Amino acid sequence: MAPQDRLTAPLKLPHTPLLLQVENLNVSYGPQQVVRDVGFRLNRGKSLALIGESGSGKSTIARAILRLLPGKGHASGRVDFDGRDVLGLPERHFRPLRGRAIGFVPQDPGNSLNPVRTIGSQAQEAAALLNEPNAAIRKALILETFAQVGLDNPQRVYDSYPHQLSGGMLQRVLIGLAVLPRPSLLVADEPTSALDVTIQKRILDLLSKLQQELDISLLLITHDLAIAAERADSLVVLKDGAIQEAGSTATVFSSPTSAYARKLHADVPALNPDRYARLRDPDLRLLKADITKTPKIEVRAVTKTFSVDGKAVTAVNDISFAVAAGTTHALVGESGSGKTTAIRLLLGLEQPDTGKIEIAGEQVNGRSLESLRFVWRHLQLVYQNPFTSLDPTWTVEKLVREPLDRFKIGTRDERNERVREALANVGLCDHLLSRQPDALSGGQRQRVAIARALVLKPDVIVLDEPTSALDVSVQADIVEVLLSLQANLGLTYLFVSHDLALVRQLAHTVSVMHRGRVVEQGAVRDIFDDPQEPYTASLLKSIPSGAAPAAHAPRPQIRRAVHQEQIA
Repeated sequence: MAPQDRLTAPLKLPHTPLLLQVENLNVSYGPQQVVRDVGFRLNRGKSLALIGESGSGKSTIARAILRLLPGKGHASGRVDFDGRDVLGLPERHFRPLRGRAIGFVPQDPGNSLNPVRTIGSQAQEAAALLNEPNAAIRKALILETFAQVGLDNPQRVYDSYPHQLSGGMLQRVLIGLAVLPRPSLLVADEPTSALDVTIQKRILDLLSKLQQELDISLLLITHDLAIAAERADSLVVLKDGAIQEAGSTATVFSSPTSAYARKLHADVPALNPDRYARLRDPDLRLLKADITKTPKIEVRAVTKTFSVDGKAVTAVNDISFAVAAGTTHALVGESGSGKTTAIRLLLGLEQPDTGKIEIAGEQVNGRSLESLRFVWRHLQLVYQNPFTSLDPTWTVEKLVREPLDRFKIGTRDERNERVREALANVGLCDHLLSRQPDALSGGQRQRVAIARALVLKPDVIVLDEPTSALDVSVQADIVEVLLSLQANLGLTYLFVSHDLALVRQLAHTVSVMHRGRVVEQGAVRDIFDDPQEPYTASLLKSIPSGAAPAAHAPRPQIRRAVHQEQIA
């Protein structure tokens, strides 16, 4: 049989439609029980989404099914896969099922692939599950699968190392390796959480396409209710390791009965674009009188070129935008669009080749590092990942006070008072002052990072993907904090994000960047309601709508995406 025939041959399945049944599943780590009495059913060729916040037990349930719990993890109950209780099987009997019958797509491709081995050498490990002795046929099957998951140049991918591929390409590789043995069940753990909105859509389309073509059942783990509603036949809503609600997607999504499911629905930006309309109203701004005056931020005709492997690469090309005082301006676009370079130029961390950058009328570019201290006193940055941007050995008090110490502002007592004031502004209590970052939740760490930026009482804050690593409920809390601070203190924000639904909730104006250029800009409502550029329209179409078909009509066949990610 030719390799392509092996990939498209119909599967010989038993007549019973039920593939996976979980009953009374309990999982404990030592004395701590983290999953309680969970049960659900998944039929062949169907999809089910486990949704909930971090700590709700989603990934633990998946790992219990896959028998991949850490050493101290213990699962009890019953997990029937294809008519067998696999939870009680000896490991030597379950091992042949893992990978062959049950595939797994982990959350972070960057940590799931060995950085010092080629993709091909790692793909050969998956191909070993095919029991195909011929090495040439195994490689042909790998390349054919890479093509099937939308990788344009399979041989080049096969020969590449992970760092030579984009995030979207790495995620496609992981999906390809998971479906190569043609499993009956595919477990996908947050497969798009770190991806741009357009790449996210391609990955989700790909999973739907493979599910249809190969008759694979899909167990999707996500914290995004809009994605779950769009992609799954049924939903299981989890909180603190217990099921809050379960049923068909149409029922749970349109008429949630539990308070927690209703809160999740309210916290999804794509489903509630006008949630913060009142907080965003300029009438609430203390600096309302300044909004029509000189822009707080002005970038004019800025270009920056870097030398990469002896070649000139233009990161930003003649970009211009302005931000009025007391408002939020968003920079949006895919990875590689120039957003990060733009904010580094704004912060004075890079110097433009041409153009001019002003903050409150003061020119930023061309200054010495010493003179930039004055700019940084009034311009602060909140990083994307607070866990890596906060010193893990410092207490919250020291982290928030450090900017005051560096700028030698006030007496010791005055600094301590300003630290407490900054923490209160972001909704944190004094009892957290002595804690270190690892003793805080993700939302608390991000609030500390915001308090650290606020303590100098700056006029402008640059927010670099400040909620991308957070659950939707925690994200909603952070957004409310940011908008309340803006309303009360008259702050000006430059918000960098690939989450267009969140941009619609948070920002007043937006610049859409593509390959280093600003292709469209203006008021958020105008751009989102009536985009003039095809690229902007394609970004907006990629936002998960959460629209679940009333009768769950068959999904359309997915054509291979025209625009593929490029090898870095």
